[in-house]
Amino acid sequence: MKYQGEPDYQHGSPEYVGVLVTNLGTPDAPTPRALRRYLKEFLWDPRVVEVPRPLWWLILNGVILNIRPRRSAAKYASVWTNEGSPLLVIAQRQAEGIRKRLARLASGPIPVAVGMRYGNPSIPDALNELRQQGVRKLVVLPLYPQFSASTTASTLDAVSGELRAWRWTPHLHFISGYEREPGYINALAASVQEHWEQNGRAERLIMSFHGVPKRYLLAGDPYHCLCHATGFQLAQTLGLEQGQWQVTFQSRFGRAEWLRPYTDETLKSLPDQGVKSVDVICPGFSADCLETIEEIGDENREIFLEAGGQHFSYIPALNDRPDHLDFLTDLLLRHAGVWLEQLDNEPERRSRARERAVALGAAQ
Repeated sequence: MKYQGEPDYQHGSPEYVGVLVTNLGTPDAPTPRALRRYLKEFLWDPRVVEVPRPLWWLILNGVILNIRPRRSAAKYASVWTNEGSPLLVIAQRQAEGIRKRLARLASGPIPVAVGMRYGNPSIPDALNELRQQGVRKLVVLPLYPQFSASTTASTLDAVSGELRAWRWTPHLHFISGYEREPGYINALAASVQEHWEQNGRAERLIMSFHGVPKRYLLAGDPYHCLCHATGFQLAQTLGLEQGQWQVTFQSRFGRAEWLRPYTDETLKSLPDQGVKSVDVICPGFSADCLETIEEIGDENREIFLEAGGQHFSYIPALNDRPDHLDFLTDLLLRHAGVWLEQLDNEPERRSRARERAVALGAAQ
């Protein structure tokens, strides 16, 4: 969406550092119509589905969008809240928490906006919101701890696609991941330890990450290795030994092989191996959503218990935990620190800039 307001550049106007917080997105409502619109945008992204466009257009529009929206709508309805989609509600709380922390720690206001890669509020709308607030130096924080072309790089596509329409583009800093950051790992470990203190500790901790097709790994996508790096760091921090934890991958779609081992198949097989209790955490999800609440908390719980498991416990995502927001704020400040030190919005200086601009214009 092209912004039609004031011109981008006005002499003497203040310039701010701003933050764009992004995540995958959500349908506007748990209805087949809304799901069809959302899935069409999501699944048409060539970063998400790397299939030749003519063939994929036929499959997507001829088959998937005629079947999947109704099924997905029922699942979304089961997790929808009075406030709306869990992912969006949590993202807004995360942004507000970051905004308040930045206001306390920085010397001036730092605008923060939420933009979803698919659905609303969109990345273009969020970018234009920041532009209207005078943001000339922009830090983009995709809430994907582990880089993948299908998520993180797709976000950069959307940001750069919008900025191509701007006459005066901002300075841009893009955070592409934080899979080994101590603050992130420590927040995950704290959430696990708190869960164990309140609910007891299961025999095995399953770390379930969203899957991608195996061919993406073979083509050079680092996501698989980054997930294992997170899993290893979390296990080390918790003091877990081999056999007490495991990395798996969920949410596969279609007939192609995805990253293994699959979460559902792993949970189905564990009771026969003598593992009767599991705790499941999803470190790649910064906020609880359909894939954690319904897929892990309901579907995979049922799979494990029906296979003979006795105790299944889901450990919530970091969401808006204070330690999570503290880490994200620290991450942003480290990346934007030089910009914040260089800001100078002193009113007298800005007034002189306007006077010089007027004088130059009159002299020509």
